[in-house]
Amino acid sequence: MSKKNSYNNNSTANSIDIKTYAFKVFSYWKLFVVTIIIGLIIAKFMNGYKEKVYSLNTVISVKEENNPLFSTGTNIAFNWGGESDAMGTVKVVLTSRTHNEKVVDALQFYIDYLKEGRYRQEDVYGSTPFKIVIEKDKPQLYNKLIKIEGISEDKYRISFDYEKEGTNPLISYLNDIEKFGSGNKFSKYKSTEINFSAEYSFGEKISLPFFNFTINSVGTMSPGDVYFIKFNSFDDTVKNYRNMKVNDLTDGASILELKLEGSNKKRIVDYLNESVKVLERDKKSAKIAYAENTKKYIDNLFEKESDSLKILEKELSRYRSKNNIFNLSAQGTRILEEITLLDQQKRAVTNNIEELDSLNNYIITHNKFNNIPVPAIIQIADGKIPQEVGELISKTTVREKLRNVVTDNHPDIIRLDNEIRTTKKIIVENIRNLRNTFSNDLEKINKRLSVTLDKQKALPEKEQGLIAYERSYDMSEANYNYLKQKSYEAGTAIAANVSDVKIIDTAKDLGNGPIYPIPSFNYLVAIMLSIVLPLFYIIISEVLDNKIHTVEEIEGTYAIPVLGVVGRNNWRNNLAVFERPKSSVAESFRALRSNIQFLFTKNTESKTKTLLLTSSVSGEGKTMISINMASVFALSGKKTVLIGLDLRKPKIFSDFELTNENGVVNYLIGQNEIEEVINKTQIPNLDVILSGPIPPNPSELLISDKTAVMIKYLQVKYDYVIIDSPPIGLVSDSLELFKFSDAIIYVIRQNYSEKGMMKMIDDKYKNKEVTNISYVLNDFSLQGKYGYGYGYGYGYGYGYGKYGNGYHEDEPSSNFFTKIFKLLKPKS
Repeated sequence: MSKKNSYNNNSTANSIDIKTYAFKVFSYWKLFVVTIIIGLIIAKFMNGYKEKVYSLNTVISVKEENNPLFSTGTNIAFNWGGESDAMGTVKVVLTSRTHNEKVVDALQFYIDYLKEGRYRQEDVYGSTPFKIVIEKDKPQLYNKLIKIEGISEDKYRISFDYEKEGTNPLISYLNDIEKFGSGNKFSKYKSTEINFSAEYSFGEKISLPFFNFTINSVGTMSPGDVYFIKFNSFDDTVKNYRNMKVNDLTDGASILELKLEGSNKKRIVDYLNESVKVLERDKKSAKIAYAENTKKYIDNLFEKESDSLKILEKELSRYRSKNNIFNLSAQGTRILEEITLLDQQKRAVTNNIEELDSLNNYIITHNKFNNIPVPAIIQIADGKIPQEVGELISKTTVREKLRNVVTDNHPDIIRLDNEIRTTKKIIVENIRNLRNTFSNDLEKINKRLSVTLDKQKALPEKEQGLIAYERSYDMSEANYNYLKQKSYEAGTAIAANVSDVKIIDTAKDLGNGPIYPIPSFNYLVAIMLSIVLPLFYIIISEVLDNKIHTVEEIEGTYAIPVLGVVGRNNWRNNLAVFERPKSSVAESFRALRSNIQFLFTKNTESKTKTLLLTSSVSGEGKTMISINMASVFALSGKKTVLIGLDLRKPKIFSDFELTNENGVVNYLIGQNEIEEVINKTQIPNLDVILSGPIPPNPSELLISDKTAVMIKYLQVKYDYVIIDSPPIGLVSDSLELFKFSDAIIYVIRQNYSEKGMMKMIDDKYKNKEVTNISYVLNDFSLQGKYGYGYGYGYGYGYGYGKYGNGYHEDEPSSNFFTKIFKLLKPKS
């Protein structure tokens, strides 16, 4: 049963604690309101002040595309399949320096178009009524805001301030970025003027030592419209745009999402779309590089063979005219046809062997294969070699691009090196096998040709000469027609190239809001911080708070019971009971008068009752409680005397408008008799004995025999003796006076007394060294953060302040201005 009761008591205590803490938090509602308002104001300001950042994207597919008009059996040795591992390559290329240099150069994004905004100069690219067309190889004023102000529909004013030092940096943008390794070329311009201002017409070319551009109108610029332009570093601009995010849109599919963030949506859209165009163009160029080299080789041979054919045609005509022989005999015709056929076969095989040897030598001795001297005229029975050569070119091209952005130790570089070595070995092995086959064919052709040439010797000498000329002419003509066909095929292959990059979704502004700042998120964070920060403040305040606030804290900490509470006295002096008898403070003292009767023992019921008041330190309201307790007893018809025994810091005299010249000290040192130090007051039945002059030895005086004689004398003469003793926490005088008291009131002041101050007196109570003692909580005010307050059971009467419900006549609450006036009012 006892365990159950203990459990219930603990549960009740826990619920009370939760309720108490809830009231403490709710009591700070004004703080929460203020912090939330401030937080929302800051969030609104940040939403407007922070530069808005937008995010747009484009979606592309990267997939191997083959031209349906061609196949690997085509005589043109061409890599239709593109590079392997295209996805990984494209990701690296899109963020590479070289790729972004091409995009920035094409869009001229090193030029800023700005307009004065509320908090900053805003990027207004794409919404200006004009466009800058610069001469890239000529100097422009570097990193300087240049003001463009509209004068009329066709005129504008351009102005800026020179550098104070007179040295103005200039920048020119190089056309050949790959050659110079940078897009910037810096120089300086010496100026003697303070500023520059001039008027120009739209479309008029500006050629100055520091300006070389044309401003073309693309809209209507009203008079007074002001814009700014600025020429930035090419390399720095490229660096800023290399943060493009390239992600796989779906697993297992060759689809990429290109995402870019920035403050200007039009600029983002143009950059993403141009980046895809540059990628597509470069991919096509890489695919047809081998075919273009092949066509150049064919066209060179075709030109030489054309010249040779013309020479042979003239020589054949002269021989016929000179020898008067224009046609061959039937036997000579058969022999020529047979020789011509064998010559064609021999020529084809010989060319193949020579080109295979050239290809084999190039692959073995070179590491780069962008310019492989392989003509597309090889009649290769094995179609794998052209395909493998194309793959080798593609892998090498990819490696060179990757090498611009990563080191040789990068996993992609190592993988490509292994693939290149493997492909080279396969090509060399296939070349050797195919060359052996061609060598055997050539040996057979030579044997057949030797037999046919022996037959030719049986013909007349002139006919043999004619056969020799016609044989040479037919061979040259066959080469000419063959090269012409192959040149056509190579040109067709280049023109019919199919890109591996396909655009699924172009970048487009669909009215999406900014990704930063997000107004709703900022408002939410502001509200959360406005709640969390005050909560931290409350928690820290509670942790560091060592003051007494409620009766519950006293009861939960100490063994001495609580007699009651006294409200805050806002009257001009301490005579609250006498001068404001209907106030809640006066009512609280009447409740104390009733409750204190339980402290007096039965043997004191028929004699004088002595009440001693003490506290821990000065300032807790002990003297105010003493005066009003004496007053409440006196007003009830009891003869009462108030003794001021706080000899170190006397205060009672001022409230009764008396002087402190004579008092207890005068009696104790033998200057006056007891009756001579007793003072009448304006309160009926109440006499007061003041402390008197401050003595050098108050402790010795209080423990003297004359003190006991005085108190015994007063106990005989009065019904109630009220002793205002010194604070027990500072001096031990009060402990010596405890023996004269029938009851003791220990005063604690709300929000002033510290929790550890009462430990000494509480220990004495537990050890039964002190009895008939109770606490009184002074200066009590009903504050929501400390619960519901304290009610009837502890002598608080019918309520306090605004909660009095009309029973009391309390002083109205002071507003802010009244409090300020009281602080500024001089004291009389």
